[in-house]
Amino acid sequence: MSAAAMDDWYQTTLVETGRSAALWLLVGFVVTYAVTRWVTLRIRARSVSGADAGSSPLKDVHIGGVHIHHQVWGILLVLLTGVLEFRFQPESPWVDVLAALFGAGAALALDEFALWLHLEDVYWSEEGRKSIDAVMLAAVVGLVLLVGSSPIGVDQETVATTGVWGTAVAIVCHIAYTIVCLLKGKIATGLVGLPVPLLALVGAVRLAHPSSFWARRFYSQAKTARAARRHQRTLARRDRVRDLFSGGR
Repeated sequence: MSAAAMDDWYQTTLVETGRSAALWLLVGFVVTYAVTRWVTLRIRARSVSGADAGSSPLKDVHIGGVHIHHQVWGILLVLLTGVLEFRFQPESPWVDVLAALFGAGAALALDEFALWLHLEDVYWSEEGRKSIDAVMLAAVVGLVLLVGSSPIGVDQETVATTGVWGTAVAIVCHIAYTIVCLLKGKIATGLVGLPVPLLALVGAVRLAHPSSFWARRFYSQAKTARAARRHQRTLARRDRVRDLFSGGR
């Protein structure tokens, strides 16, 4: 494909549909997260081995004797890009630049999400793995935004095809089983499933989290035990995905 054809495709498929900013936000997020994890793993490996940092640029940042975590730079970057977008509301390509910087800031901030939650440095502890969950959820949401799904999985084409009343019934049903999914303790599945109806439906049908409201209210002791066994298998799979995203512990 020639450069002109690529440019036409980019303009038609991404810019004119309003998806270019979502693409660059996702690119900025993924690239920054990958680089950040690589840097932190290198610093961690050197610290564990007792090697001297020397003149290496890969080391923790301290200002006035205070360790400045990379979430600080991420939060500042998110705030700065948000202010610039609200004030100037630029079009492509500048909105794409802001989106990429916003994604980079979000990656830096969410990589230390567990530190927000616990208000202490738990980055390399078991609690720190919650940051991986936050990053995975954010990446999925970014992908949904790029695909262009509406907030509840319904667009103008759907309304034109099924009619207003048919669409209203579909929305009510969709929200109902999304709520069931959330009550079953599947928060990430429910939130992502809001714009992706099939995902929320699957979450609503499958067994609940054993400690969820749904399990406590509706499950027998035997069914709760079965849910607990399935939850353990789910946790094992999630830990493998966490290790993949984090570069290992």
